[in-house]
Amino acid sequence: MEVRPLTVTVLGSDGSYPGPGGACSGYLVECGGTRVWLDAGSGTLANLQRHLAIEEVDAVVLSHEHPDHWSDLELFAIACRWMLGRSGTPVFAPAGLASLLRIGSAVDVLDWHTVGDGDEVSFGALRLSFSRTDHSVTTLAARIDGAGRSVGYSADTGPGWGLESLGPGLHLALCEASFLSDKEGTVQHLSARQAGVTAAAAGVERLVVTHVAPRVDRGSVRAEAAAAFGDDVTVAAIGDRYTV
Repeated sequence: MEVRPLTVTVLGSDGSYPGPGGACSGYLVECGGTRVWLDAGSGTLANLQRHLAIEEVDAVVLSHEHPDHWSDLELFAIACRWMLGRSGTPVFAPAGLASLLRIGSAVDVLDWHTVGDGDEVSFGALRLSFSRTDHSVTTLAARIDGAGRSVGYSADTGPGWGLESLGPGLHLALCEASFLSDKEGTVQHLSARQAGVTAAAAGVERLVVTHVAPRVDRGSVRAEAAAAFGDDVTVAAIGDRYTV
C-alpha cells in the first residue's frame, strides 16, 4: 500500500498584514490522509479551498492570538455552523484564544483543545509537539512529524528562541523572516539573517522563510537568509507545495 508523504502547502506567507493579492500566515499540512490547517491568517481560508473542501479539514492548529495568524477561523466556524451543518473540528491553540472570537454560537461548533509549551498531540498520521517562542504574547512553535519526516514551524519569535528548541532532525523548517537585518532589535521578530542563523544552528536540511512583511524585497530576504544559512533558501509563496 502506498504511504502518502508529509507535505506542506503555503496558503499565505505575508507578515502582520496581507499585501496586494496576498494572505497572512497559513499552511496546509498533509500526511497519510490527515489534513491539518496550521495557522489561519487573513486570506488563507479562500486559498485552502483551492486544495480541499472545508469539510475535509481534520484539525486546525493556531500558534497565537495575533489576528494575522487566526482571523479566518471565524469565517471557517461561520461556514461550518450556518452553511454546512458541521461541528466537532478539533482546534489546538494556546489558552484564551477562543474567547477572542466574535461569532456567537458559531464558536461552539469547534472542539477546542488548549496546548502549551512542551505539550505533544497525536492526530491521525501526524504527531505535533510545541515550544513557546520569544514573542510579545504566548506563541507556540510546532514540530510536526509524519511518515518518518519532520517539519519545524517557528510561528512568530524574536531571537531569544531558536529552531533547536524543536529538536534535531528537521527535514524542513518554515521560519519567519519578517524583515532585513537593518531592522533587527526594533520589534520582536526575526530578520532574514537571523532565520538563516537559527536554521543553521539547528542543522535544518531545508529552509523556507516566511512571514515576510509585504513591502520587504523578497530577493533581498532570500539572499540574506541564504548567506547566514550557508545553503540555498526558498521564500514561501502562495500555492507552493513542499514534499518533506
